[in-house]
Amino acid sequence: MPPTFCFQPRVELVSGAPGELSLLELAARLPPGPIALLDGWSGTSVLGFAPLPARAPRSLLGLRPFLARLEPRAGDPVPGAFHGGLLGALAYELGAAAERGLALPPDPWRLPGLAAGLFVDFLVRDERRRTTHLVLGEDPGDGRASVAERARTLRACLARPAEPSTCIAAGPLRRLVPPGEHQRRIVEARALIAEGEIYQANLSYRLERDVRGDPLALYARLVRLHPAPFAGYLRFHGAVLLSASPELLLEFGADEEGAFARTRPIKGTAPRGRDPAEDRAHAEGLLASAKERSELAMIVDLERNDLGRIARAGGVRVEGFPTLASYASVHHLMADVVARPRDGIDAVACLASLFPGGSVTGAPKLRSMEAIAALEGEGRGYAYGSLLALDTRGHMLANLLIRTLIWRPRPARGALHGEVTFRVGGGITWGSDPDLEEREAEAKGVLLARALESEPRGSQ
Repeated sequence: MPPTFCFQPRVELVSGAPGELSLLELAARLPPGPIALLDGWSGTSVLGFAPLPARAPRSLLGLRPFLARLEPRAGDPVPGAFHGGLLGALAYELGAAAERGLALPPDPWRLPGLAAGLFVDFLVRDERRRTTHLVLGEDPGDGRASVAERARTLRACLARPAEPSTCIAAGPLRRLVPPGEHQRRIVEARALIAEGEIYQANLSYRLERDVRGDPLALYARLVRLHPAPFAGYLRFHGAVLLSASPELLLEFGADEEGAFARTRPIKGTAPRGRDPAEDRAHAEGLLASAKERSELAMIVDLERNDLGRIARAGGVRVEGFPTLASYASVHHLMADVVARPRDGIDAVACLASLFPGGSVTGAPKLRSMEAIAALEGEGRGYAYGSLLALDTRGHMLANLLIRTLIWRPRPARGALHGEVTFRVGGGITWGSDPDLEEREAEAKGVLLARALESEPRGSQ
């Protein structure tokens, strides 16, 4: 497909008061419309707005021709890791769509499987240096105003105080799968493991709550309660994704040795302690747990095999096994799997080899996905999918959409009335205890549930 649009970047420093604000604060000043925020990924935040008028593809492999519609041209140097291009999200089921014979149930909300836009206008903030730059595409080909006029309009928007906004609960939290049913599913998963059908499966359940107000205010509360290295916000037609994800699904780039692909699966969880001594004991117990380490080892091995499909011979290695990472409500174990792709392998091919992430499926991946679909009885949609950036150089950053709220409007109930859903769960192995797994899932959902309260605890 020949390029339809072009990206010739013009860059200026955002000075004065707007330059001191976070991109989340600046997002509240933007006019209505689709936006995409990658919040502090690898030390840089990106806020894309006013995407080009291009319809998103329907498949993961469609990302490649979609990005090809945007031709990069020489312009000002672009700061940060995103050099214009695609920002969007993939639903969990897209990773299985191309696999022969694997049919998964639909997302209960029936949202599109892929939401993405081509962005030539965006803000970039270096979180370490605390500097913000405005990047605008010169005459991209869709008839938008000149760079100078757009810059003037945007500076005026960013300089205005944001309208105060809130998002409050408008009904009770509804757990759609009772504890006993979730434990029964765990018993069935263990039976499949005993029969040799699978080695591990990540079982989850869904919760819902009605809310009223601006989902951007809800996202601000979520990341205040649970800061995370791969948090993000995506507002598209019909829904909003609000993610406090700690997990990197894919980094695809280049260094002095050539192209590389990195994934960082998380497996193994322990709750935070009530005091420093208890917290340290929980962390040390997690690191020493044979069950949790073996659970991580299985997923690391799965990801090695996934990346091995696109790597050159001997080009896959594991780093930092296991690494302890501590977040607001839980400790986790993780490790890096790094590959050197074969010649001709791009970011989309690497993503296709990994997606959906092994830490939210199980092993072997396709059989565990079949088992999960049968046990959960519904599609997952964007829960356990990915929020991603794919730029004009072919570089990609993609998270795994865990700790993620999905918001949709309920206009029949009034202005800005909405509904939020999210999933929690955990990896099931032969050594899993149904009661302990139930408690682990509850621990993971604590901060998500708190974000949906009318007032965060401790705010009085």
